[in-house]
Amino acid sequence: MTNTSCPVSTTGTSWLRTAAAGAAIALGAALLIAAPAGPAAASAGDCAGGANGFVDVSDNASGTVQRSASHDGDTISLQSAGGRGFAKIEGTTRSGESVWMDWTRDGGHTWLQCGPFNVDRGDNSSKTSPSQATSADPNYRFRACGLTLDQVITCTDWW
Repeated sequence: MTNTSCPVSTTGTSWLRTAAAGAAIALGAALLIAAPAGPAAASAGDCAGGANGFVDVSDNASGTVQRSASHDGDTISLQSAGGRGFAKIEGTTRSGESVWMDWTRDGGHTWLQCGPFNVDRGDNSSKTSPSQATSADPNYRFRACGLTLDQVITCTDWW
């Protein structure tokens, strides 16, 4: 005996499954687009020795501290001197800790990571990143970051 009083349409469920799959794909694509941006793939070589407009700085250099953050006896600072910005780690540093500078031209949506540069002159020595020219453009910004031996990354605010 066949029940004809409540017919079931299989084309309706097929359309519904197709629509649901399409919505899931669209949502996934939107999440990928809306995800926070990160650094461009970079290495120390992308900014050392004059690459991309960077200029090497002495590890003992000091400038005006624009931003700083501290962790585990180390101070990570973003400094400026002579119209250029650079990152520096100093304090109770230990060999193997590192510093780098993030540089953005779009207000921090994407950035180039200049480094990392390892503390390599013994404990309690400072290390700097190469410097980059500063700009009055509000989208052109820098921040300094450091990695300590306890594997904690500490960054300054953007400047």
